[in-house]
Amino acid sequence: MPSSEPSTASVASEGRLVKTSPRSSIDGLSSSHRTLDSVRDEVAHSIAVRAIMRAKPIEGVKVGIYFTFSKKDDEAFLRHVASIIRARIPSRHLFAIATTGAPSHTSVTYTNTLVITGTDDDDVQRAVLLFSSKFLGRVVSVTNHGNLLTAAVHDIGASSYDSAALWDVLSKSVRAQLDPLSPPPGSRSIDQLVEASRARLQRVTPRQAWDILHDATYPIPAFLVDIRPASQRARSGGIHGSLIIERNDLEWRFDPRSEARLAIADRYDLRVIVYCENGYASSLAATALHDVGLLNATDMVGGFEAWKAEGLPGQIKPPSTISESGTWEGLSQPSPVSD
Repeated sequence: MPSSEPSTASVASEGRLVKTSPRSSIDGLSSSHRTLDSVRDEVAHSIAVRAIMRAKPIEGVKVGIYFTFSKKDDEAFLRHVASIIRARIPSRHLFAIATTGAPSHTSVTYTNTLVITGTDDDDVQRAVLLFSSKFLGRVVSVTNHGNLLTAAVHDIGASSYDSAALWDVLSKSVRAQLDPLSPPPGSRSIDQLVEASRARLQRVTPRQAWDILHDATYPIPAFLVDIRPASQRARSGGIHGSLIIERNDLEWRFDPRSEARLAIADRYDLRVIVYCENGYASSLAATALHDVGLLNATDMVGGFEAWKAEGLPGQIKPPSTISESGTWEGLSQPSPVSD
C-alpha cells in the first residue's frame, strides 16, 4: 500500500515551521532539526568569513570592516561574529562589524550596533578614540572590554562616508607608532621656538620699558601689556597702569584689521611691550604681534619678576578680589573676545 504519510513534514522550531523531507525526518539529519540558534550561528560564521576575505593588510596587520542588516539582539550577534574572527585569525588583526538599515524593533535607543575587535588592546583603544571623533554626535553609548568595543550608533552605514571613516579609523589605529623619543621631522622644541622668536625682537629690559613709557619725546604710542592669566596676577601682583589683555585675546585686540580691536589699535607702528611672569611666554606673544603686522612690538626681559627685582615704581600688592567687570586696582581689562 502506498504510504499515508505526506511527502513533506512540518517541524516546529522556535515558533517557526521548517519543512523537511520524510527521509531527513527518518534519518534524523541535523538539517531537519535546525534551530534558530543554529541558523544564526551559520550566518555569523558566513559574515566572519566574508569579512576576513575582504580584509586588507596594513603594515602587517589584517584590517577589515563589514556591514550587515540589523537583526534581533544585534550586540550579542555581532559579538559572536567577533569571536569567530578572533578564533580564525591568530595573528594581529583589527575589524569593525556593524549593523545597518532600520534598527531592530528591540532597540531601545533606535540605533545600530558596531563592534570593533582586535588582538591588540592598544589598537582597539586607539580605534575607540578615533571612532568617537569621526562619528561625533552619533554615538549614543560605548562599552569597552579591552580588545572588544561595542557601540550604539545612529544610522551607521547610511552613507559612503561611514565606510570610508571606519577604514580611516582602523588604518590609523594599527599604523606603527613613532619612537616617542624621536621628534617628528620639522618639529622644534619649545626652547627653539622661544629662541627663534627672540631673534625677531628687539627686547627691552624693565628699566628700558620704564624709560620708553615715561619719555614724552618718544615718537610713537607705547603701551605695557600684561598677558598673564587672572590667577597669576592675583597671586603675584601687577604693574599699575598696564593694559591687561590675556594671551588668548592679544592678536584680536591689537590687529588693526580685527573687528575686536582696541580703539588705540588703529595703526601698525604701535610700540607694544608685552610681559608675562618671567619673560618666556611674552616672547612668543610679541612674535605673534609681528605676524599680524605690528613690527615694533617686543617683550620685557625677565617679565614681572624682573620688574619687581629692579624695584621700579608702580608695582602693587596682589588684590584680595578681582571684580567681574575686569577692573583691577586701576587696571582696565577689555571684555573677552567672543569665540
